[in-house]
Order: sequence, then structure tokens, then C-alpha cells
Amino acid sequence: MVLITEDLIRRRAEHNNCEIFSLEEISLHQQDLERIEHLEQWCRELKILYLQNNLIPRIENVGRLKKLEYLNLALNNIEKIENLEGCESLQKLDLTVNFVGEVSSAQSLKHNLHLRELYLVGNPCAQFDGYRKYVVATLLQLKWLDGKEIERSERIQALQDYHQVRQEIKEQEERYLLKRAGEREEAQSKSASKHAPGEKPGHEGHRCTDINNALPEFTENKENCHVATPGGMKRDESEEDEAFWQQPSYYTPESRLETHRYIEEKRKCRESNSEDKKKVKPLRTLITEDGRALNVNESKLDFSLVDDEEDNQYILDLGIYRHLDTSLVDVDVQPSYVRVVVKNKTFQLVLPEEVRPDSSTARRSQTTGHLVVAMPKASELIQKPRTTSSSLKNHNSTKVKNSTKRIEKLEVDPTVHSLPDVANIVQEKRSGAQGPLVLSNCKPKNVTEEDGEDFTENSEVPPLI
Repeated sequence: MVLITEDLIRRRAEHNNCEIFSLEEISLHQQDLERIEHLEQWCRELKILYLQNNLIPRIENVGRLKKLEYLNLALNNIEKIENLEGCESLQKLDLTVNFVGEVSSAQSLKHNLHLRELYLVGNPCAQFDGYRKYVVATLLQLKWLDGKEIERSERIQALQDYHQVRQEIKEQEERYLLKRAGEREEAQSKSASKHAPGEKPGHEGHRCTDINNALPEFTENKENCHVATPGGMKRDESEEDEAFWQQPSYYTPESRLETHRYIEEKRKCRESNSEDKKKVKPLRTLITEDGRALNVNESKLDFSLVDDEEDNQYILDLGIYRHLDTSLVDVDVQPSYVRVVVKNKTFQLVLPEEVRPDSSTARRSQTTGHLVVAMPKASELIQKPRTTSSSLKNHNSTKVKNSTKRIEKLEVDPTVHSLPDVANIVQEKRSGAQGPLVLSNCKPKNVTEEDGEDFTENSEVPPLI
């Protein structure tokens, strides 16, 4: 039997940050529940409670939910309306497709002054003559019954015929209760006699309708189970199921419960047989008998192994999923291989040469999530002092000099090995006149008195060119 536990309520209260003391709405439908409990102690603030499609036989332990406005108990095994007087704020009650046969128990809802909607469709009492008139005349606060609005004229008519209808309802209830007592005794005797598999309690001429798909717990009966083949169930199992479903029976809480137990038993048998038939995968070989490690990539992750000669190490880049928690990753570096376990799936890579595990490091990228493992090599390389830059500089300078010399050879006649003659570049007796001025390229002569009588030597005046 499935019970209401604190863990179940917290899991169904995710919309309220899993807090149950301030919970106002909770859905516990299709949970195979057979009893209502703990809700009035743990969830005092509840306003909406969904308990449809379970196996609840009785309304109980909800009287302290003073703020409860909507209670859904459709598709259960309830036979009587009771224990709702304390739900002062109750406005809507749904008892669709239950086993309520005592329609007179609706009188207990007179104390729920705020009750506006009531659903009893699909119950045995809904088949009684005068059922609607009786409920309308009994619950004067109702506005809707079975999804149909109650008109004022309908209520007046129901009140006028109340005494007559009440007597008819009482007689029909008595007949129904006698019938139920006989069905209950027969169901108890059938269950006590340990009926054979496929036999179902009931009478001919009545077919059992399975409304709920939820399944209660039941003791496994592996002796009568048959393994399902890949093409379908075996013939004997198929015949057994067909005989079970074709057996007519009353639609009662007992037959409904028996149907669910049968389905649950079959389901557990199939699960147990399927687990037994499952092929147990042999453990994957990571290291052979002779001690040789193998390459394994169970998780099928992308990876790359780089030989960093500059730092004398190997770098492994493993493409782990970005949002995977680091606690699910385990790294093990050995001299000849590296092993990474990601969510119980092994990645193992054999290294080209030995490394130093004690100096290895593993880091996780915060952007890509990749795992980077740096593994220094075990063998130290003795390298010459690096003169790459100086030799390259000398080589470049040599190239510049050679290019300079080649440029000089191109500009100067290679047959001439003496320096150019610059003595005759400026001619002494060369003169030329341009315009009104006469310019001389020769050196100025010293001015003497013969050049003019009025000539005066002034040291501040620059000499003429």
C-alpha cells in the first residue's frame, strides 16, 4: 500500500521551492494512494487538493484544512460522503466515478456554507429516481450539480416534492446497501479461498470496468508468470489474460482493487523475468594479462593528444560535456597511460612514452568544459643553449651587408676601381649670364681701390658669390 510521506509531498511541491508548511496547492493524482493522512498536520494552508485516480476508500483526515476551497476525489473507491464538516471554505467537491450509494450522506455537507459545486456523476446514487431533486432540496447553498446550473424554479419544485422524494431515496438506499453487503461478503470469501490465477470474483451478466490505470502493490507470484518472447507473450499467458478479462463481475471497489492487483502482479513478473533475461555485459578489459594497457573510449568523447616539445610534456584535451558536474569526473595518470572516468564510463589512452604522474596536472575549462591534462615526460632532454635569435640576427645583418654591396656594384662601374675625380667638377673660368644679372661661378676676387674710388670696405656686408 502506497502511503503519503513527507518526501512525496516535497517532490510534488517543487513549484513552492519544496516548502510544505506554506503550500497552497498540491497534486497527488495517480499515486496508488489508499489512504489520506498527514495533510492536515503538514499543509494547513492548502486551498486546492488533487487526489483523483487513486484507490482511496474513505474521506478522512482533511477536517482541519480550514482554507481548503477545492477537493478533487474523482476516480476513487469512496462509498460515503463524510468528514468534511471542518472544511469551512470548501467551494467545490468532485466525487465523479466513485461508489457513493448513500446519497443521504450528502446531508453532512449542509455545514459547508460556501459549497457551490458538487459532482456525483458516475456514482450508484446518480441512478436513483429523484436523486437530483433530493440533492437540490437538501443542499440549499448549491449553485451547480454535476456540471448543470440549478435554476430557481427547479429548487422550488424540489422543495415541494422533498418528502415524497426522500422516502423513495430511502427505499432505494436500503436495497443498494443490502446488495453491497452481499457483494462484500462474496469478495471476502473469494479472496480467502485463494482462487486460481485468471479467476476473478463476481457474477455472470456484469462486466468489470477498469477506470483507473494506477496499480497498487501486490505480492509477486512468480510461479504463475511466463516469460514474454520478442514476438509477444506466450500462448498460455495470453490465454490466461484473455480468460481474466472476459470473466464477468460486478463493478465494485473490491473488483476494481482486484483488477489492479492482477495488473501489478503481471507487470512485476514481466520486469523480474526481463531482468533475469538481460545479458550481463562482461567487464571491459582495460589491462591485458601481460600488463599491457588498452585504448578505451566508452563515453565516445572527442579528444586530442599533443606532444609539447618546448615544455617536454604531453597535453591531453578531452571534450567533456560543458554542464557536467566535475564531481562525476575521475582522473588517473599512470606512467604509461592516462585514465578518465566520466559518469562511470571509462576513457583510457596509452601514451607514446612514459610520463611523471606526480608532476601531472588536470584542469577544467570554465568556458568549454573540456578537461586538459598536462603530463611531463619522464625522460629529460639535454638541449643546447638556444641561439636562434642571435644567429638569426647575424644572418640578417650579413644579408643586409651583401645586399648593400650588391647595390654599390650596380651604381658604380665595376671596371673603375679608383675614386671619382672631383677636382674638375667646378670650372674656374666658366661664366654664364641669366637675365639682367651676371653671375660668376668663380671665387670672388679681393676688391682693390682700382675697382672704384667710392668703394668702402664694410665687414658686416657679406661678400658677393
